[in-house]
Amino acid sequence: MTALTLSTAAAPGLRADAIVIGVAKGAKGPVVAPGAEAVDKAYDGRLAGVLETLGASGAEGEVTKLPAPSGFKAPLVVAVGLGAEPEKDSAFGAEALRKAAGAAARALAGSKKAAFALPIGDAGDTGAVAEGALLGAYSFDTYKDNGNSGKAKNGKAPLAEVALLGGKPRDKAYKAAVQRATAVAEELNRARDLINTPPNDLNPQSFAALAQTAAKEHGLKVQVLDEKALEKGGYGGILGVGAGSQAAPRLVKLSYTHSKSAKHLAFVGKGITYDSGGISLKPAGHNETMKCDMSGAAAVFAAVVAAARLGLEVNVTGWLALAENMPSGSATRPGDVLRMYSGKTVEVLNTDAEGRLVLADALWAASQEKPDAIVDVATLTGAMVLALGHRTFGIMANDDAFRSALHEAAEEVGEPAWPMPLPEHLRKGMDSPTADIANMGERMGGGLVAGLFLREFVGEGITWAHLDIAGPAFNEGGPFGYTPKGGTGSAVRTLVRVAELTASGDLG
Repeated sequence: MTALTLSTAAAPGLRADAIVIGVAKGAKGPVVAPGAEAVDKAYDGRLAGVLETLGASGAEGEVTKLPAPSGFKAPLVVAVGLGAEPEKDSAFGAEALRKAAGAAARALAGSKKAAFALPIGDAGDTGAVAEGALLGAYSFDTYKDNGNSGKAKNGKAPLAEVALLGGKPRDKAYKAAVQRATAVAEELNRARDLINTPPNDLNPQSFAALAQTAAKEHGLKVQVLDEKALEKGGYGGILGVGAGSQAAPRLVKLSYTHSKSAKHLAFVGKGITYDSGGISLKPAGHNETMKCDMSGAAAVFAAVVAAARLGLEVNVTGWLALAENMPSGSATRPGDVLRMYSGKTVEVLNTDAEGRLVLADALWAASQEKPDAIVDVATLTGAMVLALGHRTFGIMANDDAFRSALHEAAEEVGEPAWPMPLPEHLRKGMDSPTADIANMGERMGGGLVAGLFLREFVGEGITWAHLDIAGPAFNEGGPFGYTPKGGTGSAVRTLVRVAELTASGDLG
């Protein structure tokens, strides 16, 4: 993991491989952002002109490298675009800083140390830059030939150290901001590692074992229900989805408690470690990235551990509904009826609509503890990707105010999200002649239908929200900002922020 330090050193005298500065997109060309005054002075105040000559505009994510001026101990200056120049008396937002820091960290892969002289106005800005740098420096090289060099074959090691210039090393607020950024980023990167791990190495049992190890490390309580316990408890949804796999399903409960809090949040994550579609087999071209179908469980896992590391004054329980959805002679068939943990029966019309089945059991289990609120996270429907694209997740809830609060929390931490409805008229489409409900309804509005299905398994009177992260959970395109190719860790920061706001009493 990239190391972070707060530094009061001046950029010219700092020993590093590069000095990172910000540049904004102004009305008449690039504008050097605050924090880079010493660098601009060394260019005789002409740095903006030099950057424009090199083709820089200040556009978001743009990276321009140029030799450092005479007298600097660092050989390189890296100018990273912050986007549009803010209006007079305004500052750059936290997300602009996160993205710029992430882009710079990615561009500096292979470097030992970089000094970030981005515009920092307060401790919150410092946290944003720190978080962006740590997330941007992420690399998943576990399965590449590392040899003895520490570098991936044909690749570069992540940026090793970041010095944050303009920070205040002895200021409690600044130190706390860096500590928070480190905890959140490390756990989010843990989620990314889980998502990127191939399914031959990550199945329900191994995922559960990792949760047990983390629980021991961070003082969490953990309970793992294996296939025998699931059968004894009547968890028909999780068992039904996992019936076709040689890797038996698991339900993992991770509990973080704070002695001074009576508030209780439950996070529920879909953890399909590989989704073939089951008997309703996915067509060719749709299977290759299905190791990411446990992204919801990875997000919940990471968020609970982050809450523990931050010592948040709130009780958080994470439920990881883990199964592998495979076709075999023992697999659940279209037309089968499953009796769920709640006692309701479900007619399975499509075995590829499996995520809602494992979540239904976990939601009912979470409901039995009567938490103040439940939030589930899942790569649930392709329909949500069609509706919102690859970078935005949908939010559904049984309470409008809670949905709005979650939306605000997501936007605050830089995770694009959008509130979605739960239209009552779509519920009728899931009526079944042979069971209490079917796992499929109308094709149009499929993401909303899935939300309505899940609502059926939330305990009466419990506030609940559903995050469908099918779009942003796995990035099949090129990296951007602090987002890598592959697993992204979508929703981790939203869940952590919800826990923080609940702890402070400021949610909604």
